[in-house]
Amino acid sequence: MARIPLLTFDRGTLILHPPPQGQGWITHATWDDRIEKFRIPALHYRSLVETLQADTTEFTDEARGFSSLELQPQLSQEPYAHQREALEAWKAAGRRGVVVLPTGAGKSYVAQMALAATPRTTLVVVPTLDLMHQWYGGLQGAFPGIEVGLLGGGSRDRSPILVATYDSAAIQAETLGNRYGLVVFDECHHLPSDFNRVIAEYSLAPYRLGLTATPDRSDGRHTDLTALVGPEVYHKTAVDLSGIALAEYEVRQIKVQLSPEERDRYGELLEIRNRFLRQANLSLGGLAGWQRFIQVSARSPEGRQAMLAHHGAKAIALGNVGKLRVLGELLAEHDPEQVLIFTHDNATVYRISQDFLIPAITHQTPVKERHLILTQFRAGLYKTLVVANVLDEGVDVPDVRLAIFLAGSGSTRQFVQRLGRVLRRGSQGTKQAILYEVVAEDTVEESTSQRRRRSPASDQGDRQSKGQLQLLPPRLYGQGSAPLPQAAETPTPWHGDP
Repeated sequence: MARIPLLTFDRGTLILHPPPQGQGWITHATWDDRIEKFRIPALHYRSLVETLQADTTEFTDEARGFSSLELQPQLSQEPYAHQREALEAWKAAGRRGVVVLPTGAGKSYVAQMALAATPRTTLVVVPTLDLMHQWYGGLQGAFPGIEVGLLGGGSRDRSPILVATYDSAAIQAETLGNRYGLVVFDECHHLPSDFNRVIAEYSLAPYRLGLTATPDRSDGRHTDLTALVGPEVYHKTAVDLSGIALAEYEVRQIKVQLSPEERDRYGELLEIRNRFLRQANLSLGGLAGWQRFIQVSARSPEGRQAMLAHHGAKAIALGNVGKLRVLGELLAEHDPEQVLIFTHDNATVYRISQDFLIPAITHQTPVKERHLILTQFRAGLYKTLVVANVLDEGVDVPDVRLAIFLAGSGSTRQFVQRLGRVLRRGSQGTKQAILYEVVAEDTVEESTSQRRRRSPASDQGDRQSKGQLQLLPPRLYGQGSAPLPQAAETPTPWHGDP
């Protein structure tokens, strides 16, 4: 009598033995001479099970370690139309896929809705410790009675709902892989990197949800998200949601001129860099050009001098005297409103903090001090805050109407994330958000800002495609929403679910 094939989980892979009679499953499998059995990547668990069932192959599944949850969701907030549409699109795609929503549009609430609709042991993966604790608090409030744990920052829980950083989840991927039926990848553009992708590859989770404001990666690996998480199932921009779920907003670009001394020095440094580029037959176009410049410049004293000149010219553009003068004028104009100031580098942050007596946060700020500053800022005790990059992802700074961006960014992701810091509608439900982008005229910084606005992924590029001026408030759209059912659904999206 033939033995029934047994499917087991082994450190991020599946082992199927003895081999079934059908042929469809073999496309997923590789023969492992070390154990003389067929091994399948855990990522293919769902399609493997579906193939075996389609072939009417009897098998025993001991790989699956996830289970159903008895949830009593407390999702008191009525979802916006886009949140409900995103959930329905994800469900229609078999509960696998990427939802693209701008910062401040309630991506984490979509994930809570997805968990309520798919009550399975769940892993939520986030890029930072700040986001980990933010998600932890939100999930505890949304699902009382179910243990929510943490993995990262010294915590190593094993709970039905687990919030982990990408770093910790990647390190533990081999042991986490079969424990969770639903995986939520927050800021999922981080996932396709060489280090992080194992979280998805070693997981057999049949249900996967990716969340991001800007999925595109400069290395092109965003295309891997289809295999790792699922296809893009829903996409809205800040333009689409302005005046509905997000505040109405406008972007005001202010150009400042370098002083004569700064202009002369800027020109000298660029000439040093460009002379080396010509001699080495290099171009700075695109990511590949920049990476090639880094490699070649490290091989000679002339190359290192060229790289120093490049950074020196960039520093002049980013932190010139004219920008600080404009900053002072803007702060005086909008006093006493709360203002977020973003810069590109720590040196400019500390200079602004010292000259204007403004609290500052950089990656060097101790955790407790950072928490205290943010708490005081949220409470309104600090009216102004200057930061470098650390608030780009996920930190909730509610009810701030004004942001000043003291650097023209070529990164659509960075621009959208910083814009999202001021797009939350606030406690009164309406506000007019303003982002000032202060750029040095006739410098590389101005060209990078222009390149971002021409990007198809940019909200401003989207606005141009609709025939509207860049700096005018975006179009408004109709509003509508429906209440979310509070009882957890019983999903039956695929044959292999328990």
